[in-house]
Amino acid sequence: MLKKIIFRSLIFIFVFQSITQSAESEGMPQLNPEFWISQIFWLTLTFGILFLVLSKFILPKISANLETRKSQILENIDIAEKQRKESEDKIKEYEKIILKSKDEAKTLFSEARKKVLSEINVKKETLENEINKEIKIAEKEIIELKNNAPEKVNKIAIETSKELVKELIDAEVNNSNISAIVEDLSKRNKDKYYDV
Repeated sequence: MLKKIIFRSLIFIFVFQSITQSAESEGMPQLNPEFWISQIFWLTLTFGILFLVLSKFILPKISANLETRKSQILENIDIAEKQRKESEDKIKEYEKIILKSKDEAKTLFSEARKKVLSEINVKKETLENEINKEIKIAEKEIIELKNNAPEKVNKIAIETSKELVKELIDAEVNNSNISAIVEDLSKRNKDKYYDV
């Protein structure tokens, strides 16, 4: 094991030596061990200044921006949650209003229906009463016409007969004779023509 470490160290030194000699001969100063100390100094100085600038100026601004964004995002999430709750409350309130409106509409509709039906019934009763009155009046008129019809028929028959006889025999006939004949004929045929 020790032999392996020594052997590897010798190979490393040999390779390193050959690289530095070839670098010196080819003109690569960064690989020349003589310039390594100054290179390490400037490297340390440059990265130290870069670290100071980053840690004192740039990183605090980035951190502040990140914190601001984080607080803004949390604030936006809170606002969104409040708005979601408010919208859910509004939706529930809206649904209650709709249900209440539906119930009121049903009530109003049933009341209006009852009112219309009662008005229709009242109008129907008054119309039936008027129709019954008209029917009674018409029945009275029919009965009067039926009772007065034989007289009127007899009168028409007397006048018509008088004019016919006058036309036929060209002489004036006595009204009492014609009326007696017409009344006699109407009494005989009364059951035949009139339903009394």
